[in-house]
Amino acid sequence: MKQVKPKMVNLLLAALMLSVFAPAFAQDLDPNREITVGFIYVGPVGDAGWTYAHDLGRQKLEEALPNVSTIIVESVAEADVESAVDQLVADGASIIFATSFGYGDGLLAAAERYPDVIFGHATGYMRAPNVMTYIAEMYQGYYVNGLIAGALTESNLIGYPAAFPIPEVKRHINAFALGALEVNPEAQVEVTWLNAWFAPDAAKEATEALISKGADVFAFTEDTPAVIQTAAAKGFPSFSHYASMYSFSPETVVSGQLCNWETIYIDFVSKVLSGEYNATNLEDVDYVYRMQENALEVGADVGMPINPIYEEALRAKMVNDPELGEISAYDLVMTRIEQLKAGEFEPFTGPITDRKGNVVYAEGVAATIPELMSLEWAAPNVVGDWDREP
Repeated sequence: MKQVKPKMVNLLLAALMLSVFAPAFAQDLDPNREITVGFIYVGPVGDAGWTYAHDLGRQKLEEALPNVSTIIVESVAEADVESAVDQLVADGASIIFATSFGYGDGLLAAAERYPDVIFGHATGYMRAPNVMTYIAEMYQGYYVNGLIAGALTESNLIGYPAAFPIPEVKRHINAFALGALEVNPEAQVEVTWLNAWFAPDAAKEATEALISKGADVFAFTEDTPAVIQTAAAKGFPSFSHYASMYSFSPETVVSGQLCNWETIYIDFVSKVLSGEYNATNLEDVDYVYRMQENALEVGADVGMPINPIYEEALRAKMVNDPELGEISAYDLVMTRIEQLKAGEFEPFTGPITDRKGNVVYAEGVAATIPELMSLEWAAPNVVGDWDREP
């Protein structure tokens, strides 16, 4: 893997690069040909969260496909995505993955200038003939973590520092809140918006403020272990996010959502190499991989669904489930994990009402993927500001 630094490349050079690399990519299809895949990261590789998880996926892509080499540009602002693309193309990338929702407009503009380069936009929704979208979707993991949080909280207040009030983040908060509500009708999830993906100082301050309000369990959407470390100072449990954060606090990280981005990267690049995907047929390609596709694992660490330290407390918490009867929170969690892997359970299935009392899903009605991708409503036990709430 080679790392390149983002820098401006003028349009004349960009046009030259396009003329040089277009013929090189339009060669005879050969699954063993050497190709370069570029990655644009929103944060530093060492953030321990979102970008780190993508980089683990990048490494596994190289391991799985030895003829693939990769290059990265890290900590790229939304305004700089086009110049990052220019640099990656100049360095030979014929496939480029951009790993932040906010890159959408810039990536589409770059894709128009480089019609023979293939692009992937993580968590995006805008596609083009040479732009696909993809997500290792985590709401199922958040739901399972919510079951755990609802069982562990003693104050019935769960803290949630969150990045931006966009559908992706709202979807995860709601899944988490619905899980907590399922095992604890008194549990509330209080949200504090950080308006940043990478903001360890703000995450620390938000966690401290939530602790002062009585929160005693924490989940979050932020790319560092700041929430985990701040909560751990008070002995409060929290959850790994994007990648394992267990090493930062083995005594308090109880579970988490672990993304396996390589499931998407390997599948997509393999299909480019085989000729199934090319720079003219990606307009309808949208990966939404979940637990069934092994894009998501529930756990404090890989292979550790629940930190053993918390097993006794979860076994002691009993829940009356309409279908499973009286069951411990621990057994409910493990049952749900198996059901989700098998595609036998969907957290967003009615009856569900929002916090204003509106019926979102009637009895037995499950959310569709498009509905989840555009979610704006707030679960009944969510507390805090909520932009664009219907």
